[in-house]
Amino acid sequence: MTGTETGTGAGAGEARTAVEWLVSVAPDPDACRWEWERNPHGVALLPAGRRWDVLILPAELGYPTLDVLTRLVDRPGPVLADFGDARMGFFVPPGTATRWLGTGVRGAGAGTWIVVPYPGRATGGGVRWLVAPDAAGTLTDASLLELAMHEAAGRLAGEEREPGGA
Repeated sequence: MTGTETGTGAGAGEARTAVEWLVSVAPDPDACRWEWERNPHGVALLPAGRRWDVLILPAELGYPTLDVLTRLVDRPGPVLADFGDARMGFFVPPGTATRWLGTGVRGAGAGTWIVVPYPGRATGGGVRWLVAPDAAGTLTDASLLELAMHEAAGRLAGEEREPGGA
């Protein structure tokens, strides 16, 4: 677990409210809740593009970006890590994915589905929350995410230019 993982501290009441926010986009919210309760992996498929889009970054850029974000705001929007920590998904306002232009960043918006773990529950090494959704439905502002990505990429580029780690 890294210092940026904030998804484990949510109380039971906040997790229930976050569940309601998440399942509100499901075609059948009751079926989604049922799936979460019975799926051994604790995940469900939810459509993007209704209450949020997801910008998907490679983890080598995503983790430094999350570190920058957590210094800029008290609480960023939800952030997922995928199986094997290869990619991270930042929840941003709907419509962001169709307007986003960026090399190496994929967008999940209207017409796409994402694997979403149950808030506040460990999923056994699969998709997990690095920042769990909150009761208010907080999302990361796309402009702020872009700023954080640029700062993180600049730091990474600076590290690569240093000869021999000196």
